[in-house]
Amino acid sequence: MSTHFFTGLLAGLVFTVAIGAQNAFVLRQGIRHEHVLPIALICSLADLVLIAGGIGGIGLVLQRHPELFTLACQAGAVFLLATALFSARRACAGREAVVGGGQRLSRSAAVLSCLGFTFLNPHVYLDTVIMLGTLGNQHGPQGRWIFAAGAITASVVWFFSLAYGAGRLAPLFRRPTAWRLLDAAIALTMFLLAVGLLGTGDALRA
Repeated sequence: MSTHFFTGLLAGLVFTVAIGAQNAFVLRQGIRHEHVLPIALICSLADLVLIAGGIGGIGLVLQRHPELFTLACQAGAVFLLATALFSARRACAGREAVVGGGQRLSRSAAVLSCLGFTFLNPHVYLDTVIMLGTLGNQHGPQGRWIFAAGAITASVVWFFSLAYGAGRLAPLFRRPTAWRLLDAAIALTMFLLAVGLLGTGDALRA
């Protein structure tokens, strides 16, 4: 049980921590102390729905068409390798997060913006639904839901930590070195996950 959970926790952190529009928005709102609780709740609940839907929906399809699992592993490995390369390139180049100022958002505007960054971003469906769904279904009918619990836990911990800890983290994440270290860790982890997916696909074809 612990192996499934901690694998899901690690995978969830890799895909959730990867810097994108949603995390930049959460970071900005946290630094400005604006509507932190609803923003963190929306992001966490959205991931809960997407992760559960990805694992449950993909699981049903794969039970009837196991050959799709091999294709999903191959496609997932390509996606992970490409993401690892982009992360490695950012780690070598270095960059800073843009969390500049601006007008204060009303609660409704902040909620709508958060929903937009979450559900209008195509990467959320690739990462949270397809990739985590594919990885989770490697753990069997029961293990996949323990994996899902780990991934959801990672999401909740990350978004609440980012939203409420952003004020203290702001000086650190304004330094290019911090982003370079983070991107390097993401690149390495995604590369290892990609190798694992390719190995699973080869085993199924054998």
